[in-house]
Amino acid sequence: MASDLLSIARSGARVARGALEVTAQNIANAATNGYVRRNVIIEEVSATGGLLKAGDISLSGARIGGIHRNADAFRQTEVRRTAGEAARGGAELQGLENIESAIEQSRVYDLTVEFEASLLALSADPTDPSLRASTMAAAGNMASGFGIAATSLTAVGEGLRFDAGAALDETNVITTELARVNIRMARAGDDSSDRATLLDQRDSLLEKLAGRADISTSFNSSGMAEVRVGGATGPVLVSGGTAGTLAATAQADGTLDFTLDGAAVTLAGGAIGGKGQALEALAIRRDALDIAAGAIIATVNAAQAGGAALDGSTGAALFSGSGASTIALAFTAGSGLATAPAGSPAGSTLAGNLTAMRSAFSGNGHAQALSDLIFAASTDVAGKRVTSEALTSIASAAQIALDQQSGVDLDQEAANLVRFQQAFQASGRAMQVAADLFDTILGIR
Repeated sequence: MASDLLSIARSGARVARGALEVTAQNIANAATNGYVRRNVIIEEVSATGGLLKAGDISLSGARIGGIHRNADAFRQTEVRRTAGEAARGGAELQGLENIESAIEQSRVYDLTVEFEASLLALSADPTDPSLRASTMAAAGNMASGFGIAATSLTAVGEGLRFDAGAALDETNVITTELARVNIRMARAGDDSSDRATLLDQRDSLLEKLAGRADISTSFNSSGMAEVRVGGATGPVLVSGGTAGTLAATAQADGTLDFTLDGAAVTLAGGAIGGKGQALEALAIRRDALDIAAGAIIATVNAAQAGGAALDGSTGAALFSGSGASTIALAFTAGSGLATAPAGSPAGSTLAGNLTAMRSAFSGNGHAQALSDLIFAASTDVAGKRVTSEALTSIASAAQIALDQQSGVDLDQEAANLVRFQQAFQASGRAMQVAADLFDTILGIR
């Protein structure tokens, strides 16, 4: 009896010590991001049968049946999904804000309005050198404004492509590490502490991956993750110990085409997808800016060709170039402005062609086109800001729900610490009783 008691007490002490270690680990990692609370599975050790006791059950103590992670697969999936959507919305919003700033800070709309106003001021005295110089300065400022806007948009595009490339590099590092975790997962013992740690690493890597690309995840019986990119029907990014390589190629319009191991793939989610969508919006705004600049060049140069300069010669093109990045003054002398009708003598005070230029400029709605461009960029930002804030709120709620379910409750852990410590002390006391019984039996004469 005493030997059985000693064995049972020893198993209880071993279980209590293991439970104390797990509890201490929970407390130590209470603030660790991605850590999932563990608890010890305690099982009874029993044996059936025996000599002349085939139906009896003999209880022989306790043992640790495994380490259980308090994880919820549904909540984890929801966190990954919402985090990916929030990252996409945030990345796209940042890109759209940069596009809006690039256009607005160039003051291209204001400068276009000032050029149109300078034409009106010149009509008061078409031969006045100071008014002609002022008009030329306004034309030069407008051309510079287009150039600044184009250069700024180019810088925005370069920044977006750089960020997307960096996110792709980070993604490839994450997938490589996830493949290594998969391999280690297959070798880890079931319900072991090492396996619980690997599961934490796996889930943390998947959450990081979801923040960069839209992924779909499944798990086999060993806990190894299979990851598809671009949705549930997309190509396999990670399978077992193998990870694919994502890459991007810039197109002529500045947008990105993505590939997985050389094959085309669509990335519409995560930060990478957000950067890609912002680049698509940038290409649209850049085209609209080029069209506006080209239209102004065509309108003004056509009007110039239909009139006479101050020296009586046929008006020359005022602007060179074909778009926002190339528009420039073709000449700088105010005398070159063709304000008089064609065939007018030198020094003519007639303003027929200047009136035609003003009418064409206003009638073609060049300033309105730029106003519409700015308004469209601002509308994109306003709409995406609302969407991004909503997605961020949803992602935060999902994360809070997961933390409440799988996070460490220090009050509960403190209670467990006391409970398992008392169990350890009780098992020690039982071993002491068993030892005393042995000593008493041995002392009988």
